[in-house]
Amino acid sequence: MDLDFVCVHAQRAAAELTRRDVARALLAVPSGVALVALPDLRRALTAGGNPLSPPFWESAKTTLRAIESGAATVGEVQRWLESTGTEPLLLTRSFFVWPEEDERGPITEEMFRGMVAYLEERVAAREIDPDALAQGDEQAREAYEELQERWLNSPMPDGRVPGMAVSDEQDEELFAAWDEEEAFALSELRRILADLPAPERPVGDLRAACVRLREVLSGPGYPGNVLRACAGYDGAPLPEDDEELWLTVTAGIAGPISDLPEDDDTPERFSDLEGELTHEDAVLASLCAIHHADWLAVVAALARRGPGVLASPERIARFIAESEDIDVQMDEPDDLEAAETLFSSVTPLWACLGIVDKTEVLTPLGRWGLPRALERAWSAD
Repeated sequence: MDLDFVCVHAQRAAAELTRRDVARALLAVPSGVALVALPDLRRALTAGGNPLSPPFWESAKTTLRAIESGAATVGEVQRWLESTGTEPLLLTRSFFVWPEEDERGPITEEMFRGMVAYLEERVAAREIDPDALAQGDEQAREAYEELQERWLNSPMPDGRVPGMAVSDEQDEELFAAWDEEEAFALSELRRILADLPAPERPVGDLRAACVRLREVLSGPGYPGNVLRACAGYDGAPLPEDDEELWLTVTAGIAGPISDLPEDDDTPERFSDLEGELTHEDAVLASLCAIHHADWLAVVAALARRGPGVLASPERIARFIAESEDIDVQMDEPDDLEAAETLFSSVTPLWACLGIVDKTEVLTPLGRWGLPRALERAWSAD
């Protein structure tokens, strides 16, 4: 490692290198190599008219030695990198987090470079004191954090707010990945169902289930409030057609459409970060945490086995672990327990819909309707 390496790594001439450029280059090689190269690198930069500063070189030596001895934590190394004065904070006061370098989209990369350029301007204007940061000055650190917070939340000339632009791009990427996963799961479900005989529609069972379902949905509290949120029916009239009602509510369990309606104590309930969730909130959280692959494995297993098969949370967890339809490793007891816990929120709702009976056994209505409901959940916009 030498000055040429640092220049290539930073894509800058030696006279333009910043403390951040040098620090990132030092961290890009084994710590032992960086420690050996440190004196020559310092002399070369000094000879080239860009000496940086003694506090920087001292902090570099201290950090590299800690890394080499195994005493440095990831957080300590990150904080040292940030103390160069032009490294964006990994986590800001408002809990904004920059994605990893290999996970940044074009907008995030643009904003990250913009932040670095802004910090370099502030260093040149002496609004940031890198030497004070390197020496652990708390006031300098607070000012450094405040500058970044302000930049992230201030409109740019084109009207975009950097922090919001990054968050929006991350949301779009997340939704795109979710849509891709859902589309694949839907195609697999249809492939599996195509090889199975179509069950007869249990008209009487469907009618009886919908009579009970309408009563549950019209009543207060659990499970009606959760089922209404799943189906997106809160405040809206229920469809008159039984099949439409039943499939919509069942599909909502696999893909909840809305949250529980807010009440007077909602702000307090969610502002208490150490408080426990209500039963209804916990149920909805569990439903939202179940992956497409898990739903696919469970519904495929139940469709193949047909009415009469046990569909308890324990058996469902085993269906997932033993499924040949999905690529999942559930070898540890904790994995089975996690799946069982999530589906313990599902089976009571299934019982309200007549999908399973009181002994948690799959009914003819459940065999007929579950695959159709899951297909609807994954086909809807």
